[in-house]
Parts: sequence; structure tokens; C-alpha cells
Amino acid sequence: MKGWSIEALVTVKIQGEDSMMFQLQNTEIAEYQAESMGTKWIEVISNGIENKEIEELEDEIRNSIGKEIDALVVGALRSDYQKTRIERMCERLGIISFCPVWHHDSELHMNALVEHGFDVRIVSVSSEGLDKSWLGKRITKENLKVLTELSKKYRFNLDGEGGEFETITLDAPHFSKPIQCEGVVAWDGTRGTWNLTKIQLST
Repeated sequence: MKGWSIEALVTVKIQGEDSMMFQLQNTEIAEYQAESMGTKWIEVISNGIENKEIEELEDEIRNSIGKEIDALVVGALRSDYQKTRIERMCERLGIISFCPVWHHDSELHMNALVEHGFDVRIVSVSSEGLDKSWLGKRITKENLKVLTELSKKYRFNLDGEGGEFETITLDAPHFSKPIQCEGVVAWDGTRGTWNLTKIQLST
């Protein structure tokens, strides 16, 4: 929308069990997002060790695309922990850190995704009020109303910014083709994940 040239989509793949910075579930979807966007995809492998993971990202950006870019766009909404570490990394790299949705209102943000045609699926839940029926579900105008009421009742972030749930995007206005996928639900009684078993671009 700003007319920028997107040089690459960069994804951190966590091989450990946790990360303070990056999403764990189904990040391999980013390879297909990049293909649909017609851009380069760079995967950074990390064990998720605090402070080390940002160093691994920095090294990959510097070595793979450092001379080709002048800014990094990130999706942080309210996490100062994430935002400050990305900003410090960008300062060391000599590039701009841009957070276009920083401090966006949760309801406006989520409704905008639906209204603009984003196909957003919930791939993990770990909050009271969210059960396994949400796993793999597309966020629509109808169920967003339900999610909004649950967020108020159980006091979790509607946009999932506190880790209450995580999502992936299968289609968006800037995609040339939607992504098709299949997955299986893993549920332990209080939290769960939707794990992808098949991914492909729509023909």
C-alpha cells in the first residue's frame, strides 16, 4: 500500500520448545506466502535461546540481504520486549525498523483483517476461554464477535498479542494465490495446536 519494494520475507524457525521473540507454530507457511507474493524467502534456524535468537536473525539479514534493504517491517503490536530488540538490531545493521500496526486498537485491527479479505487461521490456543474448537478455524466477521466477547469475559488480548493464541495467514490482498492446507489438532485439555500436515498453493 505504501509502494515499497519488498525484497524478502524473513522467518525465524524455532527448533526449541519456546521463544521470547518469535512464533513457534507452523512458520513453514511463510515459504508459500513468499511464493504467492513473488518474493524471496529466508528462513533463520534458531534454538530459541534468549538474546541468542536475535543475534542469529541479525547475522542472517547481514549475510543474506543486508546490502539490498534499507528497512525491516515487523508485526509487533504491543510487546516492548520484541520491538526494542528489533530496533536495536536494525540500528546495528544501519536500517530502519518500521512497525506499522504498533499500538493499533485490538478490535479495529482484527476487524480490519476480516474486512480486507485476510484468511487468518488460529493455530494455537493457550488461554482460559479458548477451547480446541478454535484450532484451525478461520477468523470471520461472525466468530470474531464471539472471540471479542470471550476476550472481555476471560480478560485476554483480542489480537492474541499476549500469547493467548497464534495465527497463520492463508490469503491476503497481496497474495497472487491463496494457500491450501490440512492439519491435525493436538489438545491436552487446556491448550492445543493445529499442526499442518499438507501445504500447497492453490492452482
